[in-house]
Amino acid sequence: MSEPILKVKSLSKSITAHGNTLSILSDISLQVCKAETVAIIGTSGAGKSTLMTLLAGLDVPTSGEIELLGQPLSQLDDEARAQLRGESIGFVFQSFLLIPSLNAIENVTLPTVLRGEGEDQVKAKALLASVGLAGRELHLPTQLSGGEQQRVALARAFMSEPKILFADEPTGNLDKKTAKNIIELLFAMNRDNGTTLILVTHDEQLAARCSRILRIDDGKLVEEIITAKASSVL
Repeated sequence: MSEPILKVKSLSKSITAHGNTLSILSDISLQVCKAETVAIIGTSGAGKSTLMTLLAGLDVPTSGEIELLGQPLSQLDDEARAQLRGESIGFVFQSFLLIPSLNAIENVTLPTVLRGEGEDQVKAKALLASVGLAGRELHLPTQLSGGEQQRVALARAFMSEPKILFADEPTGNLDKKTAKNIIELLFAMNRDNGTTLILVTHDEQLAARCSRILRIDDGKLVEEIITAKASSVL
């Protein structure tokens, strides 16, 4: 197996409110290697999304260590973590998070614009075509269906050629047929780009398409399943 690009040791997260401490995640350790596809599953409130936000450096743990792409996140300030995300990480969320005033191609180019690299419209147009949106480049989000908006979000996620893609319930707001199409696109783009995929989902059939499944229950990693898909990264 290739060298891990994500290492987690004894990760815990808790919050304190009104004098009471609530444990959200407790003593989680794991590793993820390049080109792996990993599903994080569990019931609602189990801590799946909190774990993903910590792994991506969007939040900081109460205790424990995360090393992402060779960088110990505890040693990075907010600006450095943001730079790491902008350069190496892509995101796809359940709520598409498109900018309403920007058209499809402008939403796709946004990550590189924010990095000061300008609009690479040729690349953005090719990405939109790869997700079946050729000819829809100038449409605003309100002029696109939910499935089309998620396709724009997927193209945007790959605009920066991320080393790791985090997807949090990416089909949660879609009908069954559209969800299936988005999932096929997600895995195809992941495979074609050699990107590591970490997927949060409650759908066990979707999880079974990944090389590894991590089950979170009550904030703890209770089960790890190696699937038949794992042979692709060995």
